[in-house]
Amino acid sequence: MSTKRRRRHSPEQIVRKLRDADAMLNAGKDPAAVLQALEVSESTLERWRRQYGGMKAEEAVRLKELVAEKELDIKALKLIAEGNW
Repeated sequence: MSTKRRRRHSPEQIVRKLRDADAMLNAGKDPAAVLQALEVSESTLERWRRQYGGMKAEEAVRLKELVAEKELDIKALKLIAEGNW
């Protein structure tokens, strides 16, 4: 069983790690060494690339804020629709 603890990364950290991964790979580093240096799995890195690929850290933060605002709007509309306000 693995003793590593699960870690949550902020959008800024994710964008930074994606940038670092690209720099290391372009420098000719082995993909396994890059994953080990970033302390993430291959599937995590690919998922991050799909979600945050090409974004700057500020854009990732703004996207997260927009999603949070939409969630609040949805919850408020559900409460109003139920009539429990």
